[in-house]
This record gives sequence, C-alpha cells and structure tokens, in this order.
Amino acid sequence: MINRPRRLRLNEKIRSLVRETSLQPQDLIYPMFVTEGRGVKQEIAAMPGQYRWSVDLLPAAIREVEEAGVGHIMLFGIPAPEDHDEIGSAAWAPDGIVQRAIAEIKSHSDIFITTDVCLCEYTSHGHCGQLDANGYVDNDKTLELLAKTALSHVEAGADMVAPSDMMDGRVAAIRARLDEAGRVNTPIMSYAVKYASNFYGPFREAANSAPQHGDRKSYQMDYHNGREAELEAALDVAEGADIIMVKPALPYLDVVARLRPQIKQPMAAYCVSGEYAMLQLAVSQGLVQPDIIYESHIAIKRAGADIILTYFAKELAWTLQADELQEVKQ
Repeated sequence: MINRPRRLRLNEKIRSLVRETSLQPQDLIYPMFVTEGRGVKQEIAAMPGQYRWSVDLLPAAIREVEEAGVGHIMLFGIPAPEDHDEIGSAAWAPDGIVQRAIAEIKSHSDIFITTDVCLCEYTSHGHCGQLDANGYVDNDKTLELLAKTALSHVEAGADMVAPSDMMDGRVAAIRARLDEAGRVNTPIMSYAVKYASNFYGPFREAANSAPQHGDRKSYQMDYHNGREAELEAALDVAEGADIIMVKPALPYLDVVARLRPQIKQPMAAYCVSGEYAMLQLAVSQGLVQPDIIYESHIAIKRAGADIILTYFAKELAWTLQADELQEVKQ
C-alpha cells in the first residue's frame, strides 16, 4: 500500500503536527448569572457547578475566570420579582441588575463583557417582548424596548451586546440606536439562528425565565428547518450584525457547517444549559470519560464555529493550560 493514513497517527508529536482543528481559551465566552442581594453564591440545581452571583461577589468570580485564561463573559440578569412588569422595564433601567453588574466588574477588571439583550427575565409573563391584546408578542413594539436595553448596557460599560429575542429587525433597530448615541464601535453578536429547543430547560430555571403561558415557537425557529437558518443569518448580516450565533450548538452542528461557507463574519455557537447538564451528568455517573467535554467542543470548532459560548469555559481553559505546560516540559 502506498497510502497509509496511520503513518500520521503514530504518536502524539506527529498527530499534533497535522491536527486540523484547535481550541484556545481565547475562543471561549463564559456565561454568568447575576442576581439581586448581597453575599449570594447560589448553585443552580439543574446546572451543577454553575451559580447565581450577587453583584458584590462578581469581582472574585471574575478573577477565577481570568485565572483560567478566559477573557470574555456573557452576562444574564435576574431582577427581583417585584421588578417584573408587562414590558420588562427593569431591563433598561440605569440602576438595573445588569447595569450595576457591569459597573462593578469594570471597576475591578478589564475583562470583555458581552450582555444578553432580551426581555424574558424582566417581563411578568416571561415572554421575550411586549404582548398585544391577544397575548401575541408584538414584534415592532418590542424593537424599541430592545434598542433601549442594548444602549443602557453599553452606557453602563458593556463591550458588546447580543440580542437573543429573535424579533424580526432587532439587529437593525439596535444598530441604529447605538449609532445615534455615538456608539458606532460597539459590536453586535446576534443570536441569529436560535431554535425553539428543548435544551434550554436548565437555563430557564437558572434565570427564572420560563414563559407563564404558551411557548416561544412563534418567534424562535422551528427545529425541523435548516434552510431558514440561511435566511435568518443573511438578514442579520444585512442589518449590521458583526458576529452570527447558532444556538444550541451540538444538536445543530449541521447548521453551523451549512452556514460557514456563506458567512464571512465570525460565527459563534452556544453550548447551552441542557447540553452542559447532560454532559455533566454523564461524566459524574462514570458513563463517559471527562475528555468527552473537550471532544464535544472540538466538534463545534470543527463544524465551523470561531467562538464558543459554554459553561465549560473555565474547565476547558484550565485543561488547555495544563496540556500546554505538559508540551513545554516534554
């Protein structure tokens, strides 16, 4: 035989030389939940190892992220129950939970902060926008609220905003509002392709964001569809999105791979709460080896994602640091 692919698998030195896909700590964004109160570090039951943090404890939590080598976080706010209302007005309040969290973090760290821009954590009904008289999310009225929320985050010190609501036209509305305010250099990472997925269950517990009636299938994407992802991504690029995201990640690697040749902007994929919980449970029960976590994230990179939002960011970064140190010793 002339062709023997196994020649390039003989040992780790040759395997690492010809390796096609790599994962680095700078590819990762770590999602974090911030809640009201003081001295709060509350583990999320459905997501072992993940916590709701009060603002005063965030600096210490951020130090752990930075020590792992991760330079990016995504903030999700959990307001007090009494701050919920029909339109989610606490989302854009100058003294809102996310706004205060950003200011506190920036007073101690220069970590890059991206904020989730949505209303579901703030509305009394749990939907991602303003409802009309029939209980349907009013797309166009919601755009103004999202734009106000995004600007309030940037004015508080956010480095990037990430609308996750899936309203039509929200990237254009946010871009216009930021530009009018002189924030032309603030990038938008759009949840462009966000499916109405069953993998979000643990997140909804973490953020207290489950809808009080109905579901989100009238605005999040039908998971039977692939071509529709091309339309959604193209629309958000045309509206000014700087980064395109696919959510969830692992069950939708075909969508990531499908979009990669079409999208010139950086692409992100979100390894969501359900994916995290399933992998954590399988590892904790000894059903699989811990390396499955790294393997799963390599799959996301291999499919075409440049950026991965993942609750495993710290763990992966420590693993990558250890591997790099071992290579230096060798």
